[in-house]
Amino acid sequence: MKASPVVHFEMPAKDKKRAAKFYEEALGWDMKIVDEMGAYLLANTGPTENGRPTNPGTINGGFFDYDETKPGFQYPSVVVAVEDIKQGIEMVKKAGGKVFGEPMDIPTVGKFVSFEDTEGNRVGMLQPSM
Repeated sequence: MKASPVVHFEMPAKDKKRAAKFYEEALGWDMKIVDEMGAYLLANTGPTENGRPTNPGTINGGFFDYDETKPGFQYPSVVVAVEDIKQGIEMVKKAGGKVFGEPMDIPTVGKFVSFEDTEGNRVGMLQPSM
């Protein structure tokens, strides 16, 4: 089986403008709200080309709206890339994980779904469109 690399991170934000200002000032990240993605706050942690990190080992991330009605989702998480999201879902289930809903399409990015591992951690799974 091919290993699935960590390609993205996500964190909740109660105030995206405040979060953007903090990470720009504290860590020098390039922060950008993307309206086409539901006002998702992208965080580029280093140089990018066509939206992809150019430094080996660097990953970018983003901030989603904090939602107190979904307590299990209000924590930082990582996103792993898989070649086939349907196969990835089956592997997670077979290994004892729980998948949340069906994969959703993220325009120009790929198919995404969240799952919970056997330790209660939320993880994202992405089948990149490229």
